[in-house]
Amino acid sequence: MKPFRTATLLVLLSALVPSTSFSAAKGLAKLDHIVVIYLENRSFDSLFGNFPGANGLTKANKALPQIDEFGQPYKTLPAVMANKQRDERFPADLPNQPFNIADYVSTGEKHPDLTHRFFIHQMQINGGRNDRFAQLSSASGLSMGHYDLSGSALWQYAKQYTLADNFFQAAFGGSFLNHQWLICACTPEFKDAPAELKSWKIDALTGRLTNDPSVTEDGYVVGSIQPYYPPFNSAHPENRLPAQSQATIGDRLSEKNISWAWYAGGWDNAVAERVTDDNFQYHHQPFVFYSNYAPGTAARAEHLKDKAQLLTDLKQDFPQVAFFKPAGNKNQHPGYSTIEAADQEVHELVETIKNSAIWPSTAIIITYDEYGGFWDHVAPPKIDRWGPGTRIPAIIVSPFAKHAYVDHTAYDTTSILKLIEERFGLAPLTDRDAKAKGLTGAFKFD
Repeated sequence: MKPFRTATLLVLLSALVPSTSFSAAKGLAKLDHIVVIYLENRSFDSLFGNFPGANGLTKANKALPQIDEFGQPYKTLPAVMANKQRDERFPADLPNQPFNIADYVSTGEKHPDLTHRFFIHQMQINGGRNDRFAQLSSASGLSMGHYDLSGSALWQYAKQYTLADNFFQAAFGGSFLNHQWLICACTPEFKDAPAELKSWKIDALTGRLTNDPSVTEDGYVVGSIQPYYPPFNSAHPENRLPAQSQATIGDRLSEKNISWAWYAGGWDNAVAERVTDDNFQYHHQPFVFYSNYAPGTAARAEHLKDKAQLLTDLKQDFPQVAFFKPAGNKNQHPGYSTIEAADQEVHELVETIKNSAIWPSTAIIITYDEYGGFWDHVAPPKIDRWGPGTRIPAIIVSPFAKHAYVDHTAYDTTSILKLIEERFGLAPLTDRDAKAKGLTGAFKFD
């Protein structure tokens, strides 16, 4: 009788366990560096709806039309609005369907911001029907707009590497909350929040909802708020969030002596209170909200850095985990950034990394904080009271990323945490990242 060889055992086991489990567990060790580039406020369909092989606009033929406050389909989309006035660049009678924004506003121009708030977002999704985006938006019909990104750097990276077309924002609503979910998979608490932060706002003339609470009745912060520690917006110092103490991915990494940093465009200027035109966004700096990273602490000095330091570190000693947040004028947020400005910012950074010594062992994840008020035809899955919310783009750029591949695996923002945790042997932060899939479907390590 022949001896039972180890190789035979592995073959038998591989028939019982998904093939990615062995290769992924072994292959993740090849990733010495994980870099997250965090852009702003675009749904998947609004940027990659025309991407070949993706679940985009060509598969949205059964999507429901947008409805008015009486539940009836609009005959034409409500006029695109900017600061409560019609944006004359757009026709007043756009058909009730997705349309190309570039027919009216190019990728090098700014267009209006759109409502993207926690409770309103859930109303827009409307139980998975996704038919109240135009009705409940400050920009109205613009919510159905999209761009054709073919020719952009983002599009080319998606074509060359892996595009995830089933990736959802972790939580409903806007930027503040989803930045928190990127680092802690949690919703911050403000149990003694002022009453005005828990109130709804309705336009007295039209009777339409204009704003929803920033804090839930039971004291969880779901809307934009200023940090307790500087830098914060000195024009609005009221109602700052008390310093938080929940565990973050930064804490988990530090416990294992894994080097990491949060790099932000405009950080040094903001700390020094220098006035610039980069439109630095204080609520986009999630670690500032935590007592572990208060001014004067060694942790702040070590981990919270300016974009200029990122470029310097790439030439010297780059951390194993890095997050990069562009300044407001380069982050693609509607209203204060253009598509092209952010595309150039991403291109310059990715190419710098690809030409650096760390590239052979690096995975770059380019994604967005949230949908920015834009419609998407795919209903998000139902997990808990926080989300997930609408589908957003995610591109994985790496020597180990599957080439010219569209990954249909269900992910959300906490999948980034899960990837970091699996790679470096870290304990999960909450139930959400513990149960998330860790982006391994985007890699081929063989």
